[in-house]
Amino acid sequence: MKSSTLSIKTIGVILFIVLITASSGTVGYFIFSGWLSSTEETAGRLAYELNSRVFSRIGEHMNSPLHLIEVYKDQIEKGVIDLNDENQRERFFSSVLTTHNQGLYSFSFGSEEGEYYGARRNPQGGIEIMRNNRSTGGASWYYSLKDDFTAGELALKAGTFDPRTRDWYRAAKTLGKPVFSPVYRHFIMPDLTVSAAAPVAGRDGKLLGVLGAHITLSGINSSLEELAEEAGGMAAIVEKRSGALIGNSIGMDNFRTLPDGTFRRLTPADGENRILQQAAELYARGKGNTVKVSDQQTSFIVHINEFRREGVDWLVLFALPESLFTAGIFHTMRFSLLLTVLAVLAAALVCAKAASVLMKPLENLVTTAESLSSGDLSRRAEVRRNDEIGRVARAVNIMAEKLEHMIASLGETVRERTAELEERNRELDQNRSHLKLILDSAAEGIYGIDRKGNCTFANAGCLKMLGYGSQEDLSGKNMHFLIHYAHRDGRLMDPEECKIFSSLRTGRGIRVDDEVFWTSGGTPLDVAYSSYPQFRNGELTGAVVTFTDNTERRKSEARINFLTYHDSLTGLYNRAFFEEELKRMDRDENLPLAVIFGDVNGLKLTNDIFGHSAGDELLKKSAEALRKSCRESDIIARVGGDEFTIILPRAKPEDVRKLIGRIKGEISKLRVRAIKGSIALGFSVKTDPGQSVQETLREAEEAMYREKDLGRKAESLETISAIMETLHEKSPCQKQHSENVSRICMEIGHALNMPETETRKLKEAGFLHDIGKIVVDEDVLNEAGCLFPGEEDSDGEMKKHPVAGFRILNLYDETMDLGESVLNHHENWDGSGYPRGIGGEEIPQMARILRAGEAFDDLLESMEEGRMTGEEVLEQILKLRGTSLDPAVADILISMVRKAEEGDTAGGLADNS
Repeated sequence: MKSSTLSIKTIGVILFIVLITASSGTVGYFIFSGWLSSTEETAGRLAYELNSRVFSRIGEHMNSPLHLIEVYKDQIEKGVIDLNDENQRERFFSSVLTTHNQGLYSFSFGSEEGEYYGARRNPQGGIEIMRNNRSTGGASWYYSLKDDFTAGELALKAGTFDPRTRDWYRAAKTLGKPVFSPVYRHFIMPDLTVSAAAPVAGRDGKLLGVLGAHITLSGINSSLEELAEEAGGMAAIVEKRSGALIGNSIGMDNFRTLPDGTFRRLTPADGENRILQQAAELYARGKGNTVKVSDQQTSFIVHINEFRREGVDWLVLFALPESLFTAGIFHTMRFSLLLTVLAVLAAALVCAKAASVLMKPLENLVTTAESLSSGDLSRRAEVRRNDEIGRVARAVNIMAEKLEHMIASLGETVRERTAELEERNRELDQNRSHLKLILDSAAEGIYGIDRKGNCTFANAGCLKMLGYGSQEDLSGKNMHFLIHYAHRDGRLMDPEECKIFSSLRTGRGIRVDDEVFWTSGGTPLDVAYSSYPQFRNGELTGAVVTFTDNTERRKSEARINFLTYHDSLTGLYNRAFFEEELKRMDRDENLPLAVIFGDVNGLKLTNDIFGHSAGDELLKKSAEALRKSCRESDIIARVGGDEFTIILPRAKPEDVRKLIGRIKGEISKLRVRAIKGSIALGFSVKTDPGQSVQETLREAEEAMYREKDLGRKAESLETISAIMETLHEKSPCQKQHSENVSRICMEIGHALNMPETETRKLKEAGFLHDIGKIVVDEDVLNEAGCLFPGEEDSDGEMKKHPVAGFRILNLYDETMDLGESVLNHHENWDGSGYPRGIGGEEIPQMARILRAGEAFDDLLESMEEGRMTGEEVLEQILKLRGTSLDPAVADILISMVRKAEEGDTAGGLADNS
């Protein structure tokens, strides 16, 4: 129930009851707390006293065997007792056991030779003599006791037993003083046992054996149950380290025999009563000797004490239920609470009656006010007294009379004002429609916000650019959290960062062109916007935001910025950026600063032979190989047509050499058409701050040119070889043709008695004469095969290869002298050939020989395939003599054919493979 609906009378009565109840409760709480505190102290003292009694009884139980072995150890070592005398030994052990209580189970001596003597109590309580020596075969034999305390008849033959293996023997021997053994299960009786043991030495100080007094622990259970029953509590003794039970009063077994014959020590946690276990855990955590522990039914005050002897570290716990002391207190408190409740109810009735009498004039005043508020202006309040309530009643009556007069004249005024408001509303509607038309006609997006950032209007352009269907989708919503909540990279934008909100806070207009608005689909829209605060009567009411789509302009700017410092072909940095970056990185913290200068090999050849698109492909693949090899911090730039530079901050010479190895390895994997990628690289490292970085760059460039010069020959031969390999892969018949023409040309040279150097050139030219076919499309190349002289391809594609071959061979010093011959090897003696159309002696001799060798190979191939006979080959050569072929060279071919027909293979026709 809400307080606003309660009467003053009710509130007063409730307040009275609350105060009385709170006062009584507070006093009762302090009294009850004091009783409980006193009870806990009393319970703690009693638990301590009972624990001390338990402690005393354990001490008596444990001190007896310890005292026993200490006394008799001394007598044995002094020779008072001679253990080698059998009768004296048996009387000694049996008489000691006879004169001590039932808690002492056995008294014995184990020698260093493994012998074992003593006396024990059998399960019936009788005393028996124990023997274990050579005569018993290492087993324990038990004899009945005669009247003279010596061994009588054999009562039991037990199993093999070696005392030296027992824990009590080992502990005494190790420490060299009286000690208790760990608790163990008795090997005959169903009970836990602990042994007090002491080492016995001879007169020479050598250990003779160990004297042991063995007690069972079942008697501890009886003592604990007796004390716990007297006090109405519970007690337990546990090992401090393991928590295993020694004894308890809660009826719980201290150990359990398992089905396999072994046994397991139990802890309080294995039983249903968790009180003693919780107390031991609290003590272990340092909560003190007296702790309070609760279960689901009651609380207990537990006192914990430690019982320590050499080899023994136990906890003695005694618990008293708190209910023993608090039962009477709770009964008294319940009776007191009942009396308090009755007293409070009686006082409340008296208070309610008094309040009813005092509040009656106020109730009449309330009734009158309610009537006036409902429109009954004729109602008047009763004035019974001249106190505060009486004065309020008179004031209410005067107010009612004035209201009645004012309402009578209000009707006409309301009608006049209503007509004026209707006219103003019509004007506002017209102005609003006109303003909306203007806003929706604007190309820009426009929206308004109030001081909190909530949308007040949005034009059609705004809705279209932001992807909203109607103004209702935005109206009343916070525009920052709807469209301006994050930066371009997705990071959230705090309202404190928002420049639109900043404009609202400062009252000044702003213009921004590098931010984004977020559309309804969640995509960013690059915008340029302005925000101008709006004022009414000098007070800030909101702002109007105008924006345009800035996407295309930003793309153009980004492209321009990229091209300013990047190479448009490879995407690497350009020379301008490299030069600026080299100056910027020329700082001590970047030392050693390395610069690599590189030149891609084969670019001119690629451009000349395969066109600039292939050259561009070579550059782009080389740039990608550089990127793949370098670190992210390295600056890679293309500074010329085929020149690249790399800046490596904090790079040692050995690091640079490894990088150069990686770069060369990556670029060597490149293949562009027939060109195998390779690059010449040189580097220099600036290590001295005083060294000029430009000098470092110059040294790197010179190192690159030195490498290029040194490897030029190998690079040219490798390039020529790669082109020929690619050509032969494209058209396998070309490889055989090249080898055949090479051999035929060499034989023609020998026939013409040309010098050996010229003959070798002929052989090389014969092998490379068709290198220009690398530019011919593979399909055209395989379709054309090795055409017969005069049977060139119809579209002239094959006619390109002499010029291409000339360009390739002319690029390298090693093959430059072959270029002219390769260019003209398809020129005919009669001037009908290509590409120059020259004839006769104008054709270089080597070119004329190449022409003849190529034609002769085609004829021999036809003859081998059975398409022509030897005579037909001769006829064809004679036909070509003086037209396609040099007559002198043609005569040599005729001679070679005739010799072959006569069986003379010296002309080389026998090997055309």
